Amino acid sequence: MREHLDQQLTRLNHDLIKMGAMVETIIDKAVTSLKNQDLELAKEIYTEDDAIDEMELKIEKDCLNLIALQQPMAKDLRRIASALKIITDLERIGDHAVNIAKITLEIGNESLMKPLIDIPKMAEIAQNMIKLSLDAFVNQDIEIAKRAAEMDEEVDKLYDTVINEVFQYIQKDSKFLNQGIKLLFVGRYLERVADHTTNICERIIYMVTGERVEIN
Repeated sequence: MREHLDQQLTRLNHDLIKMGAMVETIIDKAVTSLKNQDLELAKEIYTEDDAIDEMELKIEKDCLNLIALQQPMAKDLRRIASALKIITDLERIGDHAVNIAKITLEIGNESLMKPLIDIPKMAEIAQNMIKLSLDAFVNQDIEIAKRAAEMDEEVDKLYDTVINEVFQYIQKDSKFLNQGIKLLFVGRYLERVADHTTNICERIIYMVTGERVEIN
């Protein structure tokens, strides 16, 4: 029974890493499509989000089967319960990528008010946070989880910069108002991506220690 449970938990790790990689990719594509105004790439986001949703359902089913059939105890149960929470956050991150893709399609071929610099930086940090958080889950390493969560502050600072820059452009010329609001939403979505990843890190700490903590 123990050997079978360990095999199932290893498969759960692999599936979570796969879902995390899918989420990293979709965020990258969403922001790249906006930065380059690549409308075809933006349209691909919808299909990739569907695949993430399917992966969430698969992992959820596997977790529930593990609980029902293996009756895990203590730390193993916390691990499975944490995985159920983590896939919800990952799925919501995918939804934010779709929201960014929608904005890309709304802006279309309209010239951007300025080359995007801070928004791609936000996305890059958020992607690194996701990767580190999943590494922390697999290795049950709370120090990696804490390091990933601390990166949320960098995302918040960049978001503040985006807000200030956008408002400066709008104040100079009201023609930037509509697009400026859309870019503020993009920044907000990326800020939420970092928040969801921080949630994941908090759940990893709970999984390992049994203690609920609030980071940042």
